[in-house]
Amino acid sequence: MPFVLLYLVVEIVALVALGSVIGLGWTIVVLLAGSLLGLWLARREGVRAAQALAEAVNNRRVAHTEVTDGLLVAAGGVLLFVPGLVTDLAGLLLLLPPTRSLVRRRLVTAAEQRAPGLKTARIHSEGRVVDGTVVDEPAPRDTPVIEGEIVDPRDRKAS
Repeated sequence: MPFVLLYLVVEIVALVALGSVIGLGWTIVVLLAGSLLGLWLARREGVRAAQALAEAVNNRRVAHTEVTDGLLVAAGGVLLFVPGLVTDLAGLLLLLPPTRSLVRRRLVTAAEQRAPGLKTARIHSEGRVVDGTVVDEPAPRDTPVIEGEIVDPRDRKAS
């Protein structure tokens, strides 16, 4: 509940400050223009993010950057639907590619600091992709597996 009150206070202060500088009419124009520009940008960047994700999947690359961009575009779109000047500005900033790149890098850095093992587990997509086939039927007992055999622990005799 305190977060909602803080949000309301920040939005009211921002609107009153802008209204006192440029007037009520121009403040309404700024809010409408920001929303229209934001919706146009959200649509354009959302389509770009979807195309980049499809291209990465078609090229068999790990699409972590594309997925993160898509999520940040979606977050920017949600912020545009929340009424207020500050949230519109934050949403517009998330829709701009240079700002989104900065936010993505900051998010990755923050995640790596919070989870120590994450840095070594980061996925790099430069390696080869090996195709394989999944077989649903059980393998016969004498079928060799990669450098070994299929061993059922129940078949082992007590020593």
